[in-house]
Amino acid sequence: MNVPIYNEVIAQGGQPEILFWVGCAGSYDARAQKISRAFAEILTRAGISFAILGEEEKCTGDPARRAGNEFLFQILALQNIETLNLYKVKKIVCTCPHCFNTLRNEYPSLGGNYEVLHHSQFLEQLLNDGLIKIHDTSTAPVTYHDSCYLGRINGVYEAPREVIGHLKTEIRELKRSRKNGLCCGAGGAQMFKEDEPGNKRINIERAGEVVASGSSKVVANCPFCITMLEDGIKSLDKQQEIMVLDLTELILENSV
Repeated sequence: MNVPIYNEVIAQGGQPEILFWVGCAGSYDARAQKISRAFAEILTRAGISFAILGEEEKCTGDPARRAGNEFLFQILALQNIETLNLYKVKKIVCTCPHCFNTLRNEYPSLGGNYEVLHHSQFLEQLLNDGLIKIHDTSTAPVTYHDSCYLGRINGVYEAPREVIGHLKTEIRELKRSRKNGLCCGAGGAQMFKEDEPGNKRINIERAGEVVASGSSKVVANCPFCITMLEDGIKSLDKQQEIMVLDLTELILENSV
């Protein structure tokens, strides 16, 4: 894919409308890379002027701050803010709710003030504006998992559901959803540490709820949730029956 790089576009006299913040997972994790490619393809199809920072993009610092390393967080944040302000970035779209939360809520106090959207919100805009065309057929029911950093922390519940609603499909809500949603088990830097002894693994418990919903697809909007759900479903030996998809992948496979 010929994805535009921000500094190259600037050097040619351009100014992208959107900065696509890829994030660490979207850059380095093999599963999350598929989501990055899917979102870039949707942006390209929709004719959106966008670019990525490429090698100039550093981790937002979210895992460092959650793990208690405030010094490292501020180093990373200030480096990113310097780059973003240098390029006069105004609008950022993230495929990771952790990046979204940090850029939106934690960078302003350090001098980084931008309009930050999660990709579910931006997909909703594209669909409402008719820039993404969906196949005129209904699809099989899906289960939707609320990620904590998009839902409970930032109160974004309806945008992902509105996006799925464009597919003319039934959403089978989990018993614990929206503000009562169950964490996948990876938030707050838990992704990078072992479980406390004696505790039931949260992702397996959540996967059990997904299996009980009876859907063949569960949709999430976070690379950490995707990993944890896939591992949980695999541990229940249901990987042949239930597919875990990011919202972007669901839209791409059903778009014209």
